[in-house]
Amino acid sequence: MTSNIQRIGHYRLGKNLGIGSFGKVRLAEHQLTGHKVAIKILNRNRIRQLDMDEKVRREIKILKLFYHPHIIRLYEVIYTPTDIYMVMEFVPGGELFDFIVSNGRLTEPRARVMFQQLISGVEYCHQHMVVHRDLKPENLLLDADQQLRIADFGLSNVMKDGDFFKTSCGSPNYAAPEVISGKLYAGPEVDVWSCGVILYALLCGSLPFDDENIPNLFKKIKGGIFTLPGHMSDDIKDLISRMLVVDPLQRITIPEIRKHRWFVVSLPLYLSVTPDQIMSQFRAIDQEVLTEVVMKIGFERQELLLALQTQERNQMTVAYYLILDHKRRKMLGSSPIMHATQQLAQQTLAAATENQHTSHEQQPMHGIYSTQHGAAGMSSLKPESEAQQRRWHLGLQSSLPPADMMLEIFRALRALQFEWKIVAQYSLKCRPCTRPPIGTSDSGQSMIDPSGMAVRCKVKVGLNLYKIHDESYLLDIRKVDGEVLPFMDVCSLLLSELKL
Repeated sequence: MTSNIQRIGHYRLGKNLGIGSFGKVRLAEHQLTGHKVAIKILNRNRIRQLDMDEKVRREIKILKLFYHPHIIRLYEVIYTPTDIYMVMEFVPGGELFDFIVSNGRLTEPRARVMFQQLISGVEYCHQHMVVHRDLKPENLLLDADQQLRIADFGLSNVMKDGDFFKTSCGSPNYAAPEVISGKLYAGPEVDVWSCGVILYALLCGSLPFDDENIPNLFKKIKGGIFTLPGHMSDDIKDLISRMLVVDPLQRITIPEIRKHRWFVVSLPLYLSVTPDQIMSQFRAIDQEVLTEVVMKIGFERQELLLALQTQERNQMTVAYYLILDHKRRKMLGSSPIMHATQQLAQQTLAAATENQHTSHEQQPMHGIYSTQHGAAGMSSLKPESEAQQRRWHLGLQSSLPPADMMLEIFRALRALQFEWKIVAQYSLKCRPCTRPPIGTSDSGQSMIDPSGMAVRCKVKVGLNLYKIHDESYLLDIRKVDGEVLPFMDVCSLLLSELKL
């Protein structure tokens, strides 16, 4: 810490972490929780002089919306007459650029881990209609565990249906041909190109397109002229060659990258699903953290709950999320989503165990499988004989195509006379109808009996379809609302009716 300690809000400012065009980035300590943050200090006069007001507003707006383990976290923004203080996640590992300079080219397994995290973050941006437009190693940060964070959204923009961009922005070495040529572009395809250049840099320690003479550099980029060294495997050569395609319409897309044989190797479970499919669990309120904030700091429990539910940004919610993020990273490396997944699995297992104790026959639960936690996240399925820490999930596993699985889910819901709401493409919320069905299901079993109907109708269930391994998919069942035992009863009905 420097001797000239300053304070802003509930933060005690420390040493400088870096200097940018608009001001400094300083290490700080949140006095209510004791956790470290990085505060980007933007000088208002400097912003106006450089005509960057819109750039700053856009970055703040975008980062306020984002909540992803591989995108830099913005906790709050403090405005003063002279400066803007952006309170952000402290990522101590520095820039990926410096990491590459210090370590040289990486092995393919090591580069794959970082690339998987990068693609997951970029996909999240695109799903939220944001294109980054300045992806490069200088804008990718690493934490103490070498987990990646996408940062600097100053050149990003929001995509709109039917609209195209023409702004030529970003660093020339990482910019797509259509960008440096001043052509119209939709957005995601330019981020894919930049990701291809970054992947090349990770594996080679150099850039595919490089020249001190800018016209010559542009000529190489527009012509797609680069070489692939012999130490690369055939699979990675294929992926990079498909990412660095000059014609944006022929360039590989993010969904196609996700299916590429090089990308899917050792893909952690928390990255094998789309971000929105698991965000509901990620946003679930942690009661332990809630109690800690109330007891240690002294906030009112109901006020904090209301602020969290309405997604307010104030000292209560900032303290809650700082403690929550610290807890999740401490328990499972640097992936809060992995921890959220584990929490859900543990809750499901506890409910399943409770249900088993009420039964006279101890039979194996239908559709339960385990995964093993590895160094880079959650690995593919492991045999039960391995004495490792387990992650359990209640659901159905199938190799049917997702569309066919969804058709079977709809059939079963209709047969059981369930009501449902489509939340996303492969995500539903459902509950038993308020009136009992008549007759039996297709399997010949009696459906919801009137005696338990009133209780069961109060249970809301979430159904989510996840890709877990190659062509294998999981129908995950979770309790949205209601008591545990009626929830397990509803699960039993669904699992008995489904033919997957």
